[in-house]
This record gives sequence, structure tokens and C-alpha cells, in this order.
Amino acid sequence: MPSNKREGIIFAIFMCTGMVLIMTVYNTMLHGFASFTFGRAIIQFAITFVVAFAVESVVEPRARKLALSFPYDKSKQLNIIIAISLCMVPTMVIIMSGYGLILMALTTGIEGSIFIAYLKTVGLNIIVALPAQLLLVGPIARSLLTKYIKPSTSKQMQKVNA
Repeated sequence: MPSNKREGIIFAIFMCTGMVLIMTVYNTMLHGFASFTFGRAIIQFAITFVVAFAVESVVEPRARKLALSFPYDKSKQLNIIIAISLCMVPTMVIIMSGYGLILMALTTGIEGSIFIAYLKTVGLNIIVALPAQLLLVGPIARSLLTKYIKPSTSKQMQKVNA
């Protein structure tokens, strides 16, 4: 888990990169590859990453505060991670599904009720986003943070204190 602002930003970059990648591939598979081009995918990924990062920076502090307000054993790091994820992922899915629906409306159009399309999008996204975050992206992001970022932060702090 991040222990300072710098680590928090880097961790958010890792998380957003992984989640945007997985959800972009998933949604492209759901809606077909008819309009898929590599260049368009890169541009869409970049824009979606920026949107997701901005949304995450607003959602994460609130999700963390909410998760820490629940009564559970906070002495175990895993419990805290799961609680924060269970507060954060549904909120991100609700917001980012709206973004995805807007993107879909602009690119391929929406047939039928926008409200029904939104509910369907949220439902289809939550079933992939929650397991992806809990089982894949979260553990990988924490591993990368621990392996590559925290050691360099510790070395920098040792130089400052010397």
C-alpha cells in the first residue's frame, strides 16, 4: 500500500493502467471489433486513462474514508485492501460506465433506452472490474509498488537523513 503522496500517485497510475487496459479489451470484445484500429485503440486508451485517473483521484479518498468507517478487523492489511476495493470499484464502474456509454454513443450509437443501456453497461462492467481489481490488477500494482518504488523511496530518504 502507498505510504506517501508520491507512492499514492504511482500506485494510482499502475491501477488505472491495468484497469483501463482490461476494461478496454473487455468492452471492445463485447461490442465487436468492426470499428477497431490500433491507432484508434491507442488514442481511446490514452483519453480513457486520463478520465479514469481524474475520477480515481476524486473517488479514492472518499472510498478509503468510507471503507475505514466500517467495523472489521483493521489489523490485517488484506481486510483493508478488500474493504477499500469493495467501496471503490462499484463507484468507479458507475462513473466510468457513463463515460463508456457516452463514448459508445459518439462512435457507434445506442439503440433503445439510454437508461437500460446504462444499467446493462454497469452490470456487464462490474462482473469483470471487481474480480480484475481484486485478483489481478490490485495484487500486481501492489507488487510493482513494493518491488520497484518503495526501495527507491527508502534509499532517497536515507540520503536525505545522512
